[in-house]
Amino acid sequence: MTEHPRTEEFCVDGEKIVSKIKELLREGNIRRVIIKDRDGKTLMEIPVTFGVVGVLIAPQLAALGAIAALLTEATVVVEKTE
Repeated sequence: MTEHPRTEEFCVDGEKIVSKIKELLREGNIRRVIIKDRDGKTLMEIPVTFGVVGVLIAPQLAALGAIAALLTEATVVVEKTE
């Protein structure tokens, strides 16, 4: 039986993107995080390997912080396993 991912979308202010991503990662079951601008254009995709959070995702979060500084609003799309 294969797992079908489900997605959730969150609209957040630019300065709150990194904290929202960290919050979602703590919840677990995340396969991928996609950041989109207000026009729906994908700015960044972060694949999250099972059990590999923390140190290995830190560089992506730093890059995300730089992108967030340029955004007033963004959509965070989270792909979760069921």
